[in-house]
Amino acid sequence: MFQYVVRRILYMVPTLIAVTIISFVVIELPPGDYLTNYVNRLMLQGEFLDEAQLEALKVQYGLGQPIYIRYLKWMSGVVRGNFGVSMEWGKPVGELIGQRLLLTVVISLATTLFIWAVAMPIGIYSATHQYSIGDYIFSFIGFVGVGVPEFMIALIFLWVGFSRFGVNLSGLFSEQYVEQGWSFGKVVDMLKHMWVPLIVLGLGGTAGMIRTTRANLLDELRKPYVTTARSKGLTERKVIWKYPVRLALNPFVSGLAYLLPGLVGGSTIISVVLSLPTSGPLYLKSLQTQDMYLAGTFVLMFSVLTVIGTLISDILLGVLDPRIRYE
Repeated sequence: MFQYVVRRILYMVPTLIAVTIISFVVIELPPGDYLTNYVNRLMLQGEFLDEAQLEALKVQYGLGQPIYIRYLKWMSGVVRGNFGVSMEWGKPVGELIGQRLLLTVVISLATTLFIWAVAMPIGIYSATHQYSIGDYIFSFIGFVGVGVPEFMIALIFLWVGFSRFGVNLSGLFSEQYVEQGWSFGKVVDMLKHMWVPLIVLGLGGTAGMIRTTRANLLDELRKPYVTTARSKGLTERKVIWKYPVRLALNPFVSGLAYLLPGLVGGSTIISVVLSLPTSGPLYLKSLQTQDMYLAGTFVLMFSVLTVIGTLISDILLGVLDPRIRYE
């Protein structure tokens, strides 16, 4: 096990370097750069920059240098903990991401716990009560949850709240708390608004996990070792929970590979629709404006967390499932 972990950690280094190079190049692929987009926006507003100002901005952001020089400059700063300055916002990238990171983690973690708490028992019930009325009901809900896009559910929530109850369900805070610092009242206000993104984000994930857990558990319950356990006189509860349920939960563990980057990135589309102050809309904005240092830092964070999450999930799968051998 120790050798496996060390080998995987060593593999992480070239993987992450390759990811940063590819992502940095991809961000630069669209025609022009941040300065081109900035000038175009000014022209639409009736404002113009003279050549001297353009050259000064090019020097300031290093846009006149070759792409590999800008990449090496950015990576040398990353090694020292300096992710550069956002061109769009004029602030350090670390500060911008840090301002939204806490809320993103809170929402994503709450959504994940909600999905696990709901999907796990329902999936087990559906598998152990196959073709019952409850199984049909949960299967129908699962198909609806998988088939309906999350942003559509968000729009329906907003429309019903505003048209029927005159309530704006977007955002995470009431108007009086938006600009205020953190306090007990602000935390309580956030919890009052949390249920909308929790349900919208959790419905699709819960539906998919119910279907996966049900299918995996049904597959395990049909295997010979379950029949052997029953023939030995074990109680039905022990037969089901000792191994089949344990092995059917592999998707929950393997999902850790995407849980960590999801905690940081959140759901971008839902965050935009519901006006959530998370990191998703900031990441989208950085891509639209070709804010290379901000976008590149997001991609780097997602890559690091994905690689770490994959390593953790692989180790936990080996502990959970005795059939997995690292040799």
